[in-house]
Amino acid sequence: MAAYMEWERCLLDCSCGVSEPISRLYFCRYCLKLRCRECVSHEVDSHYCPNCLENTTSAEAKMRKNRCPNCFDCPSCKHTLSTRATTTVITDPTDKTKTTTKKVYYLACGFCRWTTRDVAMPDMTVATGGLKELENPHANWIGGVLEYYMELGQLEKVQRDKKKYAKRKTHLNLSDKYGLTSVVAKKRGMLSPASLQLKEQADKVKVRDISNRDASDAVEPLSQDYYTTDCILSDITTISQRLALVELQPEQTKNLFPSRKLLIIRRSHRCKECEHNLTKSDFNPSSIKFKIQMVAIQHIPEIRFIKPPMLVFNEESEVVLTLTNPTVIQSHVNLLPSNKENDKLVTAELVLPSSELILAPKDETVTDYGEEPSDGSAYQDDPSIVTFRKANKIGVSVKVKPTIESGNVWIAFILSHQYTNMTPMLKSESSGVSTFQLEHLVHVNLGQVSDSTAGSHSPGSRPN
Repeated sequence: MAAYMEWERCLLDCSCGVSEPISRLYFCRYCLKLRCRECVSHEVDSHYCPNCLENTTSAEAKMRKNRCPNCFDCPSCKHTLSTRATTTVITDPTDKTKTTTKKVYYLACGFCRWTTRDVAMPDMTVATGGLKELENPHANWIGGVLEYYMELGQLEKVQRDKKKYAKRKTHLNLSDKYGLTSVVAKKRGMLSPASLQLKEQADKVKVRDISNRDASDAVEPLSQDYYTTDCILSDITTISQRLALVELQPEQTKNLFPSRKLLIIRRSHRCKECEHNLTKSDFNPSSIKFKIQMVAIQHIPEIRFIKPPMLVFNEESEVVLTLTNPTVIQSHVNLLPSNKENDKLVTAELVLPSSELILAPKDETVTDYGEEPSDGSAYQDDPSIVTFRKANKIGVSVKVKPTIESGNVWIAFILSHQYTNMTPMLKSESSGVSTFQLEHLVHVNLGQVSDSTAGSHSPGSRPN
Protein backbone atom coordinates (compact mmCIF):
# COMPACT_ATOMS: atom_id res chain seq x y z
CA MET A 1 0.00 0.00 0.00
CA ALA A 2 2.95 2.34 0.53
CA ALA A 3 3.90 2.02 -3.13
CA TYR A 4 0.29 2.78 -4.08
CA MET A 5 0.47 6.17 -2.34
CA GLU A 6 3.80 7.11 -3.97
CA TRP A 7 2.31 8.93 -6.95
CA GLU A 8 5.72 10.09 -8.22
CA ARG A 9 6.52 6.56 -9.38
CA CYS A 10 4.01 6.73 -12.26
CA LEU A 11 4.85 9.52 -14.71
CA LEU A 12 3.14 10.76 -17.86
CA ASP A 13 4.95 12.58 -20.66
CA CYS A 14 3.79 16.11 -21.38
CA SER A 15 3.46 17.35 -24.96
CA CYS A 16 6.87 19.01 -24.52
CA GLY A 17 8.51 15.71 -23.45
CA VAL A 18 8.81 16.38 -19.70
CA SER A 19 7.76 13.50 -17.42
CA GLU A 20 5.53 14.55 -14.53
CA PRO A 21 3.04 12.83 -12.19
CA ILE A 22 -0.56 13.08 -13.30
CA SER A 23 -1.37 15.34 -10.32
CA ARG A 24 1.00 18.00 -11.71
CA LEU A 25 -0.32 18.02 -15.27
CA TYR A 26 -3.10 19.97 -16.93
CA PHE A 27 -5.29 18.85 -19.82
CA CYS A 28 -6.35 21.24 -22.59
CA ARG A 29 -9.63 20.06 -24.08
CA TYR A 30 -9.12 22.35 -27.09
CA CYS A 31 -5.65 21.07 -28.02
CA LEU A 32 -6.35 17.60 -26.54
CA LYS A 33 -2.83 17.55 -25.08
CA LEU A 34 -1.24 17.36 -21.65
CA ARG A 35 0.38 20.51 -20.34
CA CYS A 36 3.00 20.83 -17.60
CA ARG A 37 3.91 23.94 -15.61
CA GLU A 38 6.29 25.07 -18.35
CA CYS A 39 3.63 24.77 -21.08
CA VAL A 40 1.14 27.12 -19.41
CA SER A 41 1.24 30.83 -18.73
CA HIS A 42 0.63 32.01 -15.19
CA GLU A 43 -1.62 35.02 -14.60
CA VAL A 44 -2.22 36.80 -11.29
CA ASP A 45 -5.94 37.17 -10.59
CA SER A 46 -5.95 38.86 -7.19
CA HIS A 47 -3.90 39.66 -4.10
CA TYR A 48 -5.26 38.91 -0.64
CA CYS A 49 -4.15 38.50 2.93
CA PRO A 50 -4.12 34.88 4.17
CA ASN A 51 -5.21 35.97 7.66
CA CYS A 52 -8.02 38.52 7.20
CA LEU A 53 -8.86 37.43 3.60
CA GLU A 54 -9.08 41.01 2.40
CA ASN A 55 -8.78 41.50 -1.35
CA THR A 56 -6.31 44.07 -2.60
CA THR A 57 -5.85 45.48 -6.08
CA SER A 58 -2.52 45.20 -7.85
CA ALA A 59 -1.87 48.94 -7.53
CA GLU A 60 -2.52 48.92 -3.78
CA ALA A 61 -0.41 45.80 -3.30
CA LYS A 62 2.48 47.46 -5.13
CA MET A 63 2.13 50.64 -3.10
CA ARG A 64 2.03 48.69 0.18
CA LYS A 65 4.98 46.51 -0.85
CA ASN A 66 2.80 43.38 -0.98
CA ARG A 67 1.95 43.54 2.72
CA CYS A 68 -1.33 43.67 4.63
CA PRO A 69 -1.96 46.93 6.49
CA ASN A 70 -3.85 45.27 9.37
CA CYS A 71 -2.17 41.90 10.07
CA PHE A 72 1.26 41.34 11.62
CA ASP A 73 3.66 38.42 12.02
CA CYS A 74 5.46 37.63 15.23
CA PRO A 75 9.13 38.66 14.92
CA SER A 76 10.17 35.77 17.15
CA CYS A 77 8.36 32.71 15.69
CA LYS A 78 6.68 34.12 12.50
CA HIS A 79 3.15 33.21 13.63
CA THR A 80 0.26 35.64 13.26
CA LEU A 81 -0.15 38.16 16.06
CA SER A 82 -3.56 38.70 17.61
CA THR A 83 -4.91 41.91 19.11
CA ARG A 84 -5.53 41.89 22.86
CA ALA A 85 -7.61 44.49 24.68
CA THR A 86 -6.96 45.69 28.21
CA THR A 87 -7.64 48.69 30.43
CA THR A 88 -5.16 51.07 31.91
CA VAL A 89 -5.44 53.81 34.49
CA ILE A 90 -4.50 57.30 33.35
CA THR A 91 -4.49 60.66 35.08
CA ASP A 92 -7.15 63.15 34.13
CA PRO A 93 -5.38 66.04 32.33
CA THR A 94 -7.84 68.58 33.78
CA ASP A 95 -7.62 67.35 37.35
CA LYS A 96 -4.49 65.46 38.35
CA THR A 97 -6.14 64.16 41.49
CA LYS A 98 -8.60 62.10 39.48
CA THR A 99 -7.88 58.97 37.47
CA THR A 100 -9.85 57.39 34.66
CA THR A 101 -9.69 54.01 32.93
CA LYS A 102 -8.99 53.80 29.24
CA LYS A 103 -9.19 50.86 26.87
CA VAL A 104 -5.94 50.11 25.03
CA TYR A 105 -4.75 47.39 22.68
CA TYR A 106 -1.52 45.50 22.17
CA LEU A 107 -0.32 42.63 19.98
CA ALA A 108 0.43 39.17 21.36
CA CYS A 109 1.52 35.85 19.89
CA GLY A 110 -0.49 32.81 20.92
CA PHE A 111 2.38 30.42 20.16
CA CYS A 112 5.53 31.83 21.78
CA ARG A 113 3.75 34.34 24.07
CA TRP A 114 5.69 37.30 22.66
CA THR A 115 3.95 40.66 23.07
CA THR A 116 4.67 44.20 22.03
CA ARG A 117 4.95 45.07 25.72
CA ASP A 118 8.05 42.84 25.97
CA VAL A 119 10.00 45.33 23.85
CA ALA A 120 8.50 48.42 25.53
CA MET A 121 6.28 49.37 22.60
CA PRO A 122 3.45 51.76 23.53
CA ASP A 123 -0.09 50.41 23.52
CA MET A 124 -2.48 51.34 20.74
CA THR A 125 -5.65 53.34 21.22
CA VAL A 126 -7.45 51.61 18.31
CA ALA A 127 -7.76 47.92 17.48
CA THR A 128 -6.38 48.14 13.92
CA GLY A 129 -4.08 50.59 12.20
CA GLY A 130 -2.65 52.11 15.35
CA LEU A 131 0.84 50.60 15.18
CA LYS A 132 3.43 53.04 13.91
CA GLU A 133 6.10 51.59 11.67
CA LEU A 134 9.76 52.23 12.27
CA GLU A 135 11.46 54.43 9.72
CA ASN A 136 14.21 52.97 7.60
CA PRO A 137 17.43 54.96 8.16
CA HIS A 138 18.36 54.46 4.49
CA ALA A 139 14.92 55.32 3.09
CA ASN A 140 16.00 58.62 1.53
CA TRP A 141 19.00 57.12 -0.26
CA ILE A 142 17.00 54.11 -1.51
CA GLY A 143 14.25 56.44 -2.75
CA GLY A 144 16.82 58.52 -4.61
CA VAL A 145 18.22 55.40 -6.30
CA LEU A 146 14.73 54.30 -7.39
CA GLU A 147 13.93 57.72 -8.82
CA TYR A 148 17.27 57.77 -10.63
CA TYR A 149 16.58 54.50 -12.42
CA MET A 150 13.00 55.56 -13.20
CA GLU A 151 14.25 58.72 -14.88
CA LEU A 152 16.95 56.76 -16.68
CA GLY A 153 14.36 54.29 -17.98
CA GLN A 154 12.10 57.13 -19.12
CA LEU A 155 14.97 58.74 -21.01
CA GLU A 156 15.85 55.46 -22.74
CA LYS A 157 12.21 54.98 -23.73
CA VAL A 158 12.06 58.45 -25.30
CA GLN A 159 15.28 57.79 -27.20
CA ARG A 160 13.93 54.48 -28.55
CA ASP A 161 10.71 56.13 -29.71
CA LYS A 162 12.68 58.97 -31.26
CA LYS A 163 14.58 56.55 -33.51
CA LYS A 164 11.31 55.46 -35.13
CA TYR A 165 10.82 58.95 -36.57
CA ALA A 166 14.46 59.59 -37.42
CA LYS A 167 15.02 60.61 -41.06
CA ARG A 168 17.70 59.15 -43.21
CA LYS A 169 20.53 61.62 -43.73
CA THR A 170 20.96 63.04 -47.24
CA HIS A 171 23.45 65.38 -48.89
CA LEU A 172 20.90 67.43 -50.82
CA ASN A 173 21.62 70.50 -48.71
CA LEU A 174 25.29 70.59 -49.67
CA SER A 175 24.69 72.02 -53.07
CA ASP A 176 22.06 74.21 -54.61
CA LYS A 177 23.10 73.26 -58.11
CA TYR A 178 19.72 71.76 -58.92
CA GLY A 179 17.63 74.15 -56.80
CA LEU A 180 16.73 71.57 -54.12
CA THR A 181 17.62 73.64 -51.07
CA SER A 182 14.14 75.07 -50.88
CA VAL A 183 12.63 71.57 -51.12
CA VAL A 184 14.76 70.32 -48.21
CA ALA A 185 13.80 73.30 -46.10
CA LYS A 186 10.15 72.66 -46.87
CA LYS A 187 10.47 69.05 -45.78
CA ARG A 188 12.11 70.08 -42.53
CA GLY A 189 9.20 72.40 -41.85
CA MET A 190 6.73 69.54 -42.37
CA LEU A 191 7.90 67.31 -39.51
CA SER A 192 5.21 65.15 -37.92
CA PRO A 193 3.71 66.30 -34.59
CA ALA A 194 4.79 63.01 -32.98
CA SER A 195 8.44 63.62 -33.74
CA LEU A 196 8.22 67.18 -32.41
CA GLN A 197 6.55 65.92 -29.22
CA LEU A 198 9.27 63.31 -28.68
CA LYS A 199 11.92 65.99 -29.15
CA GLU A 200 10.28 68.15 -26.50
CA GLN A 201 10.03 65.19 -24.11
CA ALA A 202 13.71 64.39 -24.60
CA ASP A 203 14.61 67.96 -23.73
CA LYS A 204 12.50 67.90 -20.58
CA VAL A 205 13.78 64.59 -19.20
CA LYS A 206 16.79 65.19 -17.01
CA VAL A 207 18.57 62.50 -15.06
CA ARG A 208 19.61 63.60 -11.61
CA ASP A 209 23.02 62.94 -10.19
CA ILE A 210 23.29 60.18 -7.60
CA SER A 211 25.90 59.97 -4.90
CA ASN A 212 28.11 56.91 -5.07
CA ARG A 213 28.71 54.70 -2.05
CA ASP A 214 32.40 53.92 -1.95
CA ALA A 215 33.79 51.16 0.20
CA SER A 216 35.94 52.25 3.09
CA ASP A 217 38.92 50.49 4.62
CA ALA A 218 38.30 52.04 8.01
CA VAL A 219 36.64 49.60 10.39
CA GLU A 220 35.25 50.69 13.72
CA PRO A 221 36.94 48.94 16.64
CA LEU A 222 34.94 46.53 18.75
CA SER A 223 33.59 47.69 22.05
CA GLN A 224 35.14 46.35 25.23
CA ASP A 225 31.77 44.85 26.14
CA TYR A 226 32.38 42.09 23.58
CA TYR A 227 35.26 40.84 25.75
CA THR A 228 33.95 41.50 29.25
CA THR A 229 30.16 40.96 29.07
CA ASP A 230 28.75 37.43 29.14
CA CYS A 231 26.97 36.33 25.99
CA ILE A 232 23.31 35.39 26.59
CA LEU A 233 22.06 33.57 23.51
CA SER A 234 18.40 34.13 24.39
CA ASP A 235 18.95 37.88 24.03
CA ILE A 236 20.54 37.62 20.57
CA THR A 237 18.40 37.39 17.43
CA THR A 238 18.74 34.55 14.96
CA ILE A 239 19.48 34.88 11.24
CA SER A 240 15.82 34.36 10.29
CA GLN A 241 14.69 37.00 12.77
CA ARG A 242 17.14 39.52 11.36
CA LEU A 243 16.26 38.82 7.74
CA ALA A 244 12.55 39.23 8.55
CA LEU A 245 13.38 42.91 9.18
CA VAL A 246 15.82 43.60 6.37
CA GLU A 247 15.69 47.38 6.85
CA LEU A 248 16.70 47.26 10.53
CA GLN A 249 18.28 43.83 11.16
CA PRO A 250 18.22 44.05 14.97
CA GLU A 251 20.93 42.25 16.89
CA GLN A 252 19.11 42.14 20.24
CA THR A 253 15.69 40.61 20.92
CA LYS A 254 14.66 43.77 22.74
CA ASN A 255 14.76 45.60 19.40
CA LEU A 256 12.41 43.22 17.56
CA PHE A 257 9.46 44.80 15.79
CA PRO A 258 6.36 43.14 14.29
CA SER A 259 6.41 42.80 10.51
CA ARG A 260 3.34 43.12 8.31
CA LYS A 261 2.03 39.87 6.85
CA LEU A 262 2.89 39.22 3.22
CA LEU A 263 0.07 39.03 0.68
CA ILE A 264 -0.48 35.91 -1.38
CA ILE A 265 -2.03 35.64 -4.82
CA ARG A 266 -4.63 33.64 -6.67
CA ARG A 267 -3.48 32.81 -10.16
CA SER A 268 -4.96 31.21 -13.23
CA HIS A 269 -3.27 29.07 -15.86
CA ARG A 270 -3.64 29.49 -19.59
CA CYS A 271 -2.53 27.21 -22.43
CA LYS A 272 0.30 28.80 -24.39
CA GLU A 273 -0.75 27.23 -27.68
CA CYS A 274 -4.48 28.02 -27.87
CA GLU A 275 -4.58 30.62 -25.03
CA HIS A 276 -7.62 29.05 -23.34
CA ASN A 277 -7.96 29.00 -19.58
CA LEU A 278 -7.04 25.72 -17.91
CA THR A 279 -7.66 26.73 -14.30
CA LYS A 280 -9.43 29.74 -12.85
CA SER A 281 -10.35 30.00 -9.20
CA ASP A 282 -13.18 31.89 -7.58
CA PHE A 283 -12.57 35.56 -6.82
CA ASN A 284 -13.64 35.18 -3.20
CA PRO A 285 -10.53 34.34 -1.09
CA SER A 286 -12.55 32.23 1.34
CA SER A 287 -13.83 29.97 -1.47
CA ILE A 288 -11.91 26.88 -2.55
CA LYS A 289 -14.00 26.24 -5.65
CA PHE A 290 -12.77 26.64 -9.22
CA LYS A 291 -14.67 28.23 -12.06
CA ILE A 292 -12.48 26.31 -14.53
CA GLN A 293 -10.41 23.29 -13.51
CA MET A 294 -8.89 21.36 -16.41
CA VAL A 295 -6.44 19.15 -14.54
CA ALA A 296 -5.29 15.84 -15.98
CA ILE A 297 -6.33 13.76 -12.99
CA GLN A 298 -10.00 14.56 -13.74
CA HIS A 299 -9.87 13.56 -17.42
CA ILE A 300 -7.10 10.97 -17.90
CA PRO A 301 -7.25 7.43 -16.39
CA GLU A 302 -4.94 7.22 -13.41
CA ILE A 303 -2.31 4.47 -13.33
CA ARG A 304 -0.75 3.07 -10.15
CA PHE A 305 0.45 -0.28 -8.83
CA ILE A 306 -0.53 -1.82 -5.53
CA LYS A 307 2.72 -3.20 -4.13
CA PRO A 308 6.36 -3.48 -5.27
CA PRO A 309 6.87 -6.82 -7.02
CA MET A 310 9.74 -9.24 -6.58
CA LEU A 311 12.11 -8.23 -9.39
CA VAL A 312 14.94 -10.59 -10.30
CA PHE A 313 17.39 -10.11 -13.14
CA ASN A 314 16.33 -11.87 -16.37
CA GLU A 315 13.32 -13.48 -14.67
CA GLU A 316 9.70 -12.77 -15.50
CA SER A 317 7.59 -11.25 -12.72
CA GLU A 318 3.92 -10.33 -12.46
CA VAL A 319 2.99 -6.71 -11.74
CA VAL A 320 -0.57 -5.58 -11.02
CA LEU A 321 -1.35 -2.08 -12.34
CA THR A 322 -4.51 -0.26 -11.30
CA LEU A 323 -6.53 1.86 -13.76
CA THR A 324 -9.06 4.36 -12.41
CA ASN A 325 -11.64 6.15 -14.55
CA PRO A 326 -12.16 9.73 -13.27
CA THR A 327 -15.05 10.57 -15.63
CA VAL A 328 -18.76 9.78 -15.45
CA ILE A 329 -18.64 8.06 -18.86
CA GLN A 330 -17.52 4.52 -19.55
CA SER A 331 -14.00 4.48 -21.00
CA HIS A 332 -12.25 1.97 -23.28
CA VAL A 333 -8.51 1.62 -22.61
CA ASN A 334 -5.71 -0.15 -24.47
CA LEU A 335 -2.15 -0.63 -23.23
CA LEU A 336 0.21 -0.47 -26.21
CA PRO A 337 4.00 -0.92 -26.48
CA SER A 338 6.07 2.24 -26.41
CA ASN A 339 7.02 3.63 -29.81
CA LYS A 340 9.85 5.74 -28.40
CA GLU A 341 13.13 4.53 -29.85
CA ASN A 342 16.30 4.27 -27.73
CA ASP A 343 14.50 5.07 -24.49
CA LYS A 344 17.42 5.05 -22.05
CA LEU A 345 15.08 5.10 -19.05
CA VAL A 346 13.49 1.70 -19.81
CA THR A 347 15.33 -1.17 -18.06
CA ALA A 348 12.92 -4.09 -18.47
CA GLU A 349 10.99 -6.03 -21.06
CA LEU A 350 7.23 -5.69 -20.82
CA VAL A 351 4.40 -7.98 -21.95
CA LEU A 352 1.06 -6.12 -22.16
CA PRO A 353 -2.47 -7.51 -22.55
CA SER A 354 -3.71 -7.43 -26.14
CA SER A 355 -7.42 -7.16 -25.32
CA GLU A 356 -9.33 -3.96 -24.71
CA LEU A 357 -10.03 -2.93 -21.13
CA ILE A 358 -13.34 -1.36 -20.11
CA LEU A 359 -13.48 1.05 -17.18
CA ALA A 360 -16.82 1.64 -15.49
CA PRO A 361 -17.96 5.27 -15.09
CA LYS A 362 -17.33 7.04 -11.84
CA ASP A 363 -20.32 7.06 -9.52
CA GLU A 364 -20.31 9.57 -6.67
CA THR A 365 -22.75 7.45 -4.69
CA VAL A 366 -20.41 4.44 -4.69
CA THR A 367 -17.88 4.44 -1.88
CA ASP A 368 -14.21 3.65 -2.23
CA TYR A 369 -14.41 0.60 0.04
CA GLY A 370 -14.80 -1.99 -2.69
CA GLU A 371 -18.51 -1.61 -3.45
CA GLU A 372 -19.26 -2.61 -7.04
CA PRO A 373 -21.56 -0.74 -9.41
CA SER A 374 -25.03 -1.99 -10.15
CA ASP A 375 -24.09 -3.35 -13.59
CA GLY A 376 -20.86 -5.05 -12.51
CA SER A 377 -21.98 -8.40 -13.86
CA ALA A 378 -22.15 -6.96 -17.38
CA TYR A 379 -18.34 -6.91 -17.71
CA GLN A 380 -16.91 -10.21 -18.96
CA ASP A 381 -13.28 -9.86 -17.83
CA ASP A 382 -10.49 -12.31 -18.47
CA PRO A 383 -9.25 -13.48 -15.03
CA SER A 384 -5.70 -13.79 -16.36
CA ILE A 385 -5.69 -10.08 -17.28
CA VAL A 386 -8.14 -8.31 -14.95
CA THR A 387 -7.34 -9.41 -11.41
CA PHE A 388 -10.11 -7.41 -9.72
CA ARG A 389 -12.82 -4.83 -10.49
CA LYS A 390 -14.14 -2.41 -7.86
CA ALA A 391 -16.41 0.46 -8.92
CA ASN A 392 -14.50 2.51 -11.51
CA LYS A 393 -11.16 0.81 -10.78
CA ILE A 394 -9.65 -2.37 -12.19
CA GLY A 395 -6.42 -4.28 -11.67
CA VAL A 396 -4.45 -5.33 -14.76
CA SER A 397 -1.75 -7.99 -14.72
CA VAL A 398 1.38 -7.42 -16.85
CA LYS A 399 4.62 -9.39 -17.17
CA VAL A 400 7.98 -7.70 -16.49
CA LYS A 401 11.49 -9.06 -17.07
CA PRO A 402 14.34 -6.81 -15.76
CA THR A 403 17.32 -6.41 -18.10
CA ILE A 404 19.70 -4.96 -15.49
CA GLU A 405 21.36 -6.64 -12.53
CA SER A 406 21.05 -3.65 -10.16
CA GLY A 407 19.29 -0.31 -10.08
CA ASN A 408 15.77 0.93 -10.66
CA VAL A 409 13.48 -0.98 -13.00
CA TRP A 410 11.54 1.33 -15.33
CA ILE A 411 8.89 0.26 -17.82
CA ALA A 412 7.23 2.34 -20.52
CA PHE A 413 4.03 1.88 -22.49
CA ILE A 414 1.35 3.92 -24.25
CA LEU A 415 -1.99 4.53 -22.59
CA SER A 416 -4.66 4.73 -25.31
CA HIS A 417 -8.13 5.71 -24.13
CA GLN A 418 -11.33 7.35 -25.27
CA TYR A 419 -11.96 10.93 -24.20
CA THR A 420 -15.50 12.27 -24.40
CA ASN A 421 -15.92 16.04 -24.40
CA MET A 422 -19.33 16.76 -22.91
CA THR A 423 -19.00 20.57 -23.09
CA PRO A 424 -19.20 22.27 -26.53
CA MET A 425 -16.04 24.23 -27.31
CA LEU A 426 -17.84 27.16 -28.96
CA LYS A 427 -21.31 28.63 -28.57
CA SER A 428 -21.98 28.14 -32.28
CA GLU A 429 -21.31 24.41 -32.02
CA SER A 430 -24.05 21.91 -31.44
CA SER A 431 -24.56 20.31 -28.08
CA GLY A 432 -23.50 16.91 -29.40
CA VAL A 433 -20.93 14.76 -27.64
CA SER A 434 -17.45 14.55 -29.22
CA THR A 435 -15.29 11.46 -28.68
CA PHE A 436 -11.55 11.34 -29.34
CA GLN A 437 -8.93 8.62 -29.09
CA LEU A 438 -5.93 9.91 -27.11
CA GLU A 439 -2.52 8.35 -26.43
CA HIS A 440 -0.07 9.17 -23.65
CA LEU A 441 3.40 7.80 -22.94
CA VAL A 442 3.67 6.40 -19.40
CA HIS A 443 6.81 5.59 -17.37
CA VAL A 444 6.52 3.51 -14.18
CA ASN A 445 9.24 2.96 -11.58
CA LEU A 446 8.75 -0.55 -10.16
CA GLY A 447 11.60 -0.38 -7.64
CA GLN A 448 15.05 -1.92 -7.54
CA VAL A 449 16.26 -5.31 -8.70
CA SER A 450 16.71 -7.72 -5.80
CA ASP A 451 18.06 -11.19 -5.27
CA SER A 452 15.75 -14.15 -5.48
CA THR A 453 15.89 -14.53 -1.68
CA ALA A 454 15.34 -10.85 -0.74
CA GLY A 455 12.36 -8.55 -1.06
CA SER A 456 12.16 -5.41 -3.07
CA HIS A 457 13.86 -2.29 -1.80
CA SER A 458 12.58 1.21 -1.53
CA PRO A 459 11.89 3.04 -4.77
CA GLY A 460 14.59 5.09 -6.43
CA SER A 461 14.56 8.71 -7.35
CA ARG A 462 12.52 10.07 -10.19
CA PRO A 463 14.23 10.95 -13.49
CA ASN A 464 15.30 14.47 -14.33
